[in-house]
Amino acid sequence: MRLPLPQFAAGERSPNHIAEVIETATTEFLAQCLDPEDLSFPVMPPFGSWVKSTDEESGNLVYAIVYHATTSPIDSIHRARALGLSLEELREQQPQIFAMLKTEFRAAIVGFEAQGQGNNGYKRVGGITYQYLPPRPPQIHQAVYRCEPEEIIHFSEQLDFLRTLLQVNGAPVEALAGAAIREIYQLRKGDRDWLIKAGRTLSLLLKDDYDRLRYILSQINL
Repeated sequence: MRLPLPQFAAGERSPNHIAEVIETATTEFLAQCLDPEDLSFPVMPPFGSWVKSTDEESGNLVYAIVYHATTSPIDSIHRARALGLSLEELREQQPQIFAMLKTEFRAAIVGFEAQGQGNNGYKRVGGITYQYLPPRPPQIHQAVYRCEPEEIIHFSEQLDFLRTLLQVNGAPVEALAGAAIREIYQLRKGDRDWLIKAGRTLSLLLKDDYDRLRYILSQINL
């Protein structure tokens, strides 16, 4: 039976600290959501939402976009079964259920922020931001945080990350690109100039595949 992750007191953890890396690779990482303090399920991060973690060895802050999330039993033998109860009834009659399930998500790495100076990145407070894969992904057991709106806005000044999203293996990449663009557009308070720039970038990336381009644009025509 797989043991749940060690948890910390709510006062010791940032509200944006939502998960911990449990599997890592060059292009993505798998994270397990931290259990809430009350009897409820961990909040599953939305499809297309932005998260960040750290490569402790280099100090790089790694940015990623959530493309797959699941809630399942913590062991691989027993499957969850329908109980016909509301969440409140579960809390009263089956409180152990909440300790027997885990929520995990996969996030595709789209860039990183490096400390120091560089020639092919763009500067922000704290380091240089690059829109390509970092030398290393976050290590196992590194904290995963929701990105702050200002971080997402700054990162999305450039749109090279869209090429990375369109190449994510095992993901509905058209829907992923559309979801990421919608979130940025909302954070930018409906900046039409930015949205037009994003559309033009997609048209260059998908110039030989009009059907895919049309499908993505149909999802971000806000």
